[in-house]
Amino acid sequence: MATPEQRKANIRLALILVSAALVFGLGFVAKIVLLGRG
Repeated sequence: MATPEQRKANIRLALILVSAALVFGLGFVAKIVLLGRG
């Protein structure tokens, strides 16, 4: 079993990765909306 410290670190890493994925996805969508699909 992971220690509470490891668990906290894993949750923090997961949040960072999810945030990065969201920013990347939103940037991609914004590019399509602003510049068009061409």
